[in-house]
Amino acid sequence: MKATRHMRWAAAMVLSAGVAWAQPARPSKQYSIDQFLDTTSMSGASFSADEARILFSSNKTGIWNVYSIPVAGGEWTPITKSTTDSTYAVSFFPKDDRILLTRDQGGNELNHLYVLSKDGPERDLTPGEKLKASFAGWTPDGTAFFVATNERDPRYFDIYRYDAASYERTLLYKNEHGHFPDDVSGDGKWVAMTKLNTTNDSDIYLWSAETRALTHLTAHKGDAQFSPATFDPASKYLYYLSNEGNEFTRLRRYSLAAGTHEDVEKADWDITFTSFSHDGRYRVTGVNRDGRAVITVVEAASGKPVQLPAIPNGGVGGVTFARSESRMAFYVNGDRSPNDLHVMALAAGAKPVKLTSSLSPQIDPADLVDTQVVRFKARDGVTIPNILWKPHQATPADKVPALVFVHGGPGGQTTSGYSALVQYYVNHGYVVLGINNRGSSGYGKAFFAADDRKHGREPLWDCVDAKKYLATLPYVDASRIGIMGGSYGGYMVLAALAFQPDEFDVGVDIFGVSNWLRTLGAIPAWWEAQRKALYAEMGDPVADEKMLYEVSPVFHAARIRKPLIVLQGANDPRVLKAESDDVVSSVKENGVPVEYLVFPDEGHGFTKKKNQIQGYSAVLKFLDTHLKGKSAGSR
Repeated sequence: MKATRHMRWAAAMVLSAGVAWAQPARPSKQYSIDQFLDTTSMSGASFSADEARILFSSNKTGIWNVYSIPVAGGEWTPITKSTTDSTYAVSFFPKDDRILLTRDQGGNELNHLYVLSKDGPERDLTPGEKLKASFAGWTPDGTAFFVATNERDPRYFDIYRYDAASYERTLLYKNEHGHFPDDVSGDGKWVAMTKLNTTNDSDIYLWSAETRALTHLTAHKGDAQFSPATFDPASKYLYYLSNEGNEFTRLRRYSLAAGTHEDVEKADWDITFTSFSHDGRYRVTGVNRDGRAVITVVEAASGKPVQLPAIPNGGVGGVTFARSESRMAFYVNGDRSPNDLHVMALAAGAKPVKLTSSLSPQIDPADLVDTQVVRFKARDGVTIPNILWKPHQATPADKVPALVFVHGGPGGQTTSGYSALVQYYVNHGYVVLGINNRGSSGYGKAFFAADDRKHGREPLWDCVDAKKYLATLPYVDASRIGIMGGSYGGYMVLAALAFQPDEFDVGVDIFGVSNWLRTLGAIPAWWEAQRKALYAEMGDPVADEKMLYEVSPVFHAARIRKPLIVLQGANDPRVLKAESDDVVSSVKENGVPVEYLVFPDEGHGFTKKKNQIQGYSAVLKFLDTHLKGKSAGSR
């Protein structure tokens, strides 16, 4: 509606004599972080048993809670009203109005699974301390569901079958192999699991409930990734993803009866997932196409595509089918438009119905910017892909400061799509270059492996070369370029300031690793299945102590002399608070401007709006003071 009002206003500016005024300069205003976070985030979708409502999660109140909305549109009905811990929808029960939901405690990632009846109290289906549990799917008839939990052994996840009426459970699969269970067939006869050999090499194992035997499905030579995608609804095939013999991941399937493998679908980029509607009439597939998710829905038997909405610089995601296969729910997202929930009947000529309007009515989307995919050559000739956000106000005559934004991981990816955080800084006049340095996912397995045991060196050099690329843009002030990132990206910020101390003018570290020896030695117990793979990429804290010491910024913090701001969740189980405490203490001894914000009710990522407002507005103030306010051309 905001865009429509703006269009009408612009049209009204045409004079009766036929002379039009120029369009207003953009951005027409700068918005506060409160206004950006007035935008509603939402995720997930599950149809009620009568298919009249959709269950989803949203941070509408400032903290994530569970809601439902009629499929015809209308008011949201709050299902939970938590004011402390973020709560997320899992699923309606297939035959009644009961609801499954999940939450952790203050961001500690120890999620439990809860059931909520219409008139009864909430019940914890996975009680106990220091355990982690997750929903693992319904049986086809809806009379039971599966749950993965590490209550028996903190390192490994077992699979239980829960009766949907009584909640009595039986142990289906006792995990004595250490692999990670990914999916259970609908008939409960098979469990597909992943064994991570390294971050570049993995295998699929299949466990039979009838024979209790474990079968290795993917014997291969060289590095190749294999991961289960889904069982088909008839429990005849295991669909899986593999990049064996190719740079990019394709979709294959394994016949449970014949024991044969065959290709199903290929793309020029990574296929990231596939799933089916309840009876298998439709299949949805995702492709990571140059940093943007592209979703297709086809009729499984014929391959005929279902027409989905198309929007500029955006697309469809989060597809969920109703149990009857007569309609589906999905989200539509663009660079200047956050997720909005839609529903569409699966009938000829049907049009999607928009159920939500997420963008704050205080924000004119014309003041936001679209992303661009840009590439530059690193010093050794490697091509580095990036996502660029260019402010409206940036011109050769009015050059602006810039930020190299580094994603998490290692192995993550900066992608296109709406980001309130990035749009906030761009709206306030900062160019943001989301670098996908070597080691990022989405650009082939050779590129993904190119950072192994090179952290603090080649991937960091890519960030320095990104700064040099930004300096070539005619609207960037080359004397005012900072670096920003979270988690592994926060490590890259600290590494840049410690190991390349003359390159960047400021650093913004959001729960970044400062001491690899501590972080790798204290990874959560439930990461046991991937611990050795992570050691193979990063280094073993015992065998590779010297190397990890050399690339840990905290031991070289005396070299940091540029202003730094650090944000940290007190309950973070991945990057412990001590990581930030130590580096902040060391940098203060240098007499360098350093700011430090700790959020007592957050973990690895900030889910509460009050904390996001406090933290991200503090970052803007820091940037305005130490980067934008820096004298042009000074060093």
